[in-house]
Amino acid sequence: MRRIVSLFIVCFSLVSFGAYAAETQHGPATISSPDHVLSVSLTATPSGVTYSVSRFGEPVVDASRLGLRFKNARALSTGLEITGVKTRSVDNTWKQPWGEREYVRNHYNEMTVDLTEVRASQGADSGRHFQVVFRVYDDGLGFRYVFPKDSGLGKVEITKEMTEFNFHDDATAWWIPSRGWNRYEYLYQKTPLDEVTMAHTPFTIRTKYGLHISVHEAALVNYSGMSLRRVSSRHFVADLAPWSDGVKVKTKAPFVTPWRTMQIADSAGGLIMSDLILNLNEPNKLGDVSWIEPGKYVGVWWAMHLGKWTWGSGPHHGATTKNVKDYIDFAAKYGFKGVLVEGWNQGWDGDWFNNGSKFSFTKAYPDFDFKELSKYAAKRGVRIIGHHETAGDVCNYEKQMNAAFALDEKMGVRQVKTGYVANGGELIRCDKHGKIHNEWHDGQFSAEHHIRVLEAAAKHHVSIISHEPIKDTGLRRTYPNWLSREGARGQEYNAWGTPGNPPSHTAILPFTRMLSGPMDFTPGIFDLLYPKAKPNNRVSTTLAKQLALYVVLYSPVQMAADLPENYLKHMDAFQFIRDVPTDWADTRVLTGEIGEQVTIVRKDRHSEDWYLGSLTDEHGRFMKVSLGFLTPGVTYEAQIYADGPNAHWKTNPYDMTIKKIKVTSADTFPIRLAAGGGMAVRFTPVKK
Repeated sequence: MRRIVSLFIVCFSLVSFGAYAAETQHGPATISSPDHVLSVSLTATPSGVTYSVSRFGEPVVDASRLGLRFKNARALSTGLEITGVKTRSVDNTWKQPWGEREYVRNHYNEMTVDLTEVRASQGADSGRHFQVVFRVYDDGLGFRYVFPKDSGLGKVEITKEMTEFNFHDDATAWWIPSRGWNRYEYLYQKTPLDEVTMAHTPFTIRTKYGLHISVHEAALVNYSGMSLRRVSSRHFVADLAPWSDGVKVKTKAPFVTPWRTMQIADSAGGLIMSDLILNLNEPNKLGDVSWIEPGKYVGVWWAMHLGKWTWGSGPHHGATTKNVKDYIDFAAKYGFKGVLVEGWNQGWDGDWFNNGSKFSFTKAYPDFDFKELSKYAAKRGVRIIGHHETAGDVCNYEKQMNAAFALDEKMGVRQVKTGYVANGGELIRCDKHGKIHNEWHDGQFSAEHHIRVLEAAAKHHVSIISHEPIKDTGLRRTYPNWLSREGARGQEYNAWGTPGNPPSHTAILPFTRMLSGPMDFTPGIFDLLYPKAKPNNRVSTTLAKQLALYVVLYSPVQMAADLPENYLKHMDAFQFIRDVPTDWADTRVLTGEIGEQVTIVRKDRHSEDWYLGSLTDEHGRFMKVSLGFLTPGVTYEAQIYADGPNAHWKTNPYDMTIKKIKVTSADTFPIRLAAGGGMAVRFTPVKK
């Protein structure tokens, strides 16, 4: 009878979310995803707290340690017990103001585990406590540390986050090195899991059994970015970007860490379909964001990379009133919303890379009439897209950015491309005494800076496109004016990179970098070889693949990056760039293997049209896909831009065929991709 009563007490405690009975105080505490696909277990023993993850009952992540170490306090990692467990289920749908899909379902089970330090090292009860919160979806999970105001911490300096990811199976990894001079702009490596050193996230692996996992983080606010450092064959630990003094995070209770995330899917395409990162961010905090404008743009940009024009002043200055008016005319004639202008402001002359303090963000060069161009653009229904290159001198930029955004608002500028061209670890921070310190692009200082920029820009109805940025962690949900960013090797590496981007690069990005959010890759180069301007460089794709990039590599702002005269030579292919939207009602992945090929379809948010983009690596492909995504009973005209019969990225990149056929949702659609090639298709309903 006594045993029956004890069992009743334990069960009642679990149901009512009260404290565990003494015999179960070390866990495990468990929770499963809504459809019981994933399960998470947390265990506390005197030697430490660990979590594990299983999928359909099979281990995915073995026991992995949790905890934090501090400079000015004892570590919180051992001597902890579970003193409370609460669970809840959430299933709602929210609307994106812009995005890959209009409506996002947010369906998860949550478990909040209270952990209390019961005995300090010197034998006295300390009573410090915190929580670990898990949100478990069918396609992944997120967990974070939560420190309430009464946690017993006060001000802290975190020296190490002990979070581990101990993968159960051997795997192949796609990764770029972390904490390097070139920030995130490296070619991806494909290696066995046990050959990874320290990697940026998103960090994508495929286990030997074909399970796909991407580790990343969500809602990076007031904290340092996380890299993954391998400590043994399949065992990784979080490695936070340090401040210049070596401390990783400086904060005080109450505070929360970013979510540590894992997207988990049977297929590579399943990773792309996950909305986990967005869902783990807070809702829009800017209020009315009807002023935010997705769209396509052209600009004074590629000519500088080819050496035709210069950013600095002089006889070949690109950002002149005349040149910009020519781009405005081109944009207005062919339906582009914006014209990006780089090199308009004073500070580009000389060694700007090492002299970011000389940039002015309100003073133009004499041959750039900002006021006149603003009026001219407005009359043509076009907006200037501003540009603020800081050369990594955040100190100089923050002194001027409020005045700069006020000027942008006055001139009708709704979008600004920011730049932080500086070696990794060399962002310039000024302390309160005016002393200069160098910080990392993914450190806590950078995380705080980018939020300040977003908030300052929003006051003037300006959106931001960040280059050389901190990585994306889904904060576009909270700050919808964070339209896009770079954070990987973009198109410009094809103009001067050694080597340039290989054909496989854009077949890797959708399953790695793009899992974190939109990228301003700047597609659409039609002059693929440019032998006179840069004889040692080229774009390693076919012409059709450049069109496919507009669908495959998502961004709410897409650039037609080439020179206008190169589009005029290929007006038939240019039509697809004119037609393709940047704001979508739905997105689906039809095929995909990391680094090999991917096929994505997206539905226009403002019409019944669908668009398909398919691309491959160095090898040709032939596939057949179902058109079941189309509306049943409706006939569509498929406008197909495909690699020609003799196309090859290396020997014949311009061979392309354009044709129109009638299709329905019942059809199977053939996709033929040349080596390094692609296909772009517009499906538009046939009017009766």
